Amino acid sequence: MDNKRFEKISKALSDTNRIAILQKFKVKKDCVYCSDINETLDLTQPSVSHHLKQLVDADLLISEKEGRNLKYFLNEEVIDAYIEALNAFKI
Repeated sequence: MDNKRFEKISKALSDTNRIAILQKFKVKKDCVYCSDINETLDLTQPSVSHHLKQLVDADLLISEKEGRNLKYFLNEEVIDAYIEALNAFKI
């Protein structure tokens, strides 16, 4: 993983709301809908959309349109690569 991608992911993970969104995937193993996240977080819909966009832009989430709704999946390959890059810091 190059430094620019590592930085983008790190910045995306530096917000507690985005961490809370990612934690939602522990409960729902498959996919999470935007409406699920709106119900969980005490944020306005535009704020939730902003945080989801940050996570998608960092490739941590994959979005898929289903009718009028968007559903999100964890991008496990990118998360695994990020964890591997973090582990490289260990001595």
